[in-house]
Amino acid sequence: MILELKDIHKEFSGIPVLRGVSFTITAGKALGFLGRNGAGKTTTMRILMGLFNANSGQILLDGRPFDPQHHSIGYLPEERGLYPKQKVLEQLMYFGQLRGLNSVQAKDNGLYWLEKLGILEHQDKRLETLSRGNQQKVQIAETLLCNPDIVILDEPFSGLDPVNSQILKDIINEMIERGSIVIFSSHQMSYVEEFCDEIVLIDEGNIVLTGNLKSIKREYGMNRISLNFTDVDAEASMDTLSNRIEDIRIIGTENGGIVVELLNGKSKNELLHNLLALDMNIEEFSIYEPTLTDIFVQKVGDEL
Repeated sequence: MILELKDIHKEFSGIPVLRGVSFTITAGKALGFLGRNGAGKTTTMRILMGLFNANSGQILLDGRPFDPQHHSIGYLPEERGLYPKQKVLEQLMYFGQLRGLNSVQAKDNGLYWLEKLGILEHQDKRLETLSRGNQQKVQIAETLLCNPDIVILDEPFSGLDPVNSQILKDIINEMIERGSIVIFSSHQMSYVEEFCDEIVLIDEGNIVLTGNLKSIKREYGMNRISLNFTDVDAEASMDTLSNRIEDIRIIGTENGGIVVELLNGKSKNELLHNLLALDMNIEEFSIYEPTLTDIFVQKVGDEL
């Protein structure tokens, strides 16, 4: 399956919220959908789910107009939407039947996901009596109840400890491997880097970056070099580099090393020649790979 959003525009009370949003999602890969609060992520997802109508643009699935009523979509919102005073299994069955399952299917699927997530013993408890992490797992069970073809996860690891985070990681990987379309949004960039092959960055309703994450990292790290020197501290090394080598800029330090940017067409080989001429004991000389946070800040000017 290939899901395409093409030139989606949306206004509220005449105020533009989405300004020509376009990107493609391929089944069997996870897409990281990133942006600051208010950038347009939630509006885009609600249009995809059919909760809002776009003012213009179209959504296609395998080249044909996409109708969310004809496909199973699992949505895990950042703001939780279950009933705190209702029993866990009862409300899973209720939501399952709302989404087209019969009572037997809804119960079987609810029990399956409660067991998969390690909270089967809580099936007859009111949701409000569970810990925050277990409430999150019930919300995840509700999201996956109908074995959706399209899964939208907004801050799925919120409230989960490391053990339960690993359980969810395994489930996400299973969904990717079985060919689901997975859209992943999180302020925790490490999770996005772990799961996502592709990223889309939205800012003020505009797509400002989209593509393969590995390729984007290579592009953004192309003119930056990570350096480390034996028996010399970073501060002394930075002084030497700044004073004695031309056409470089010190970006900063990371993991005990120094990151420099090449300027005015200076090549990696020229920098290496300069360092050898200074008789500096090089321990590491490698192309710098920026983090997703680095890229986000560079494109948007602020962290999530």
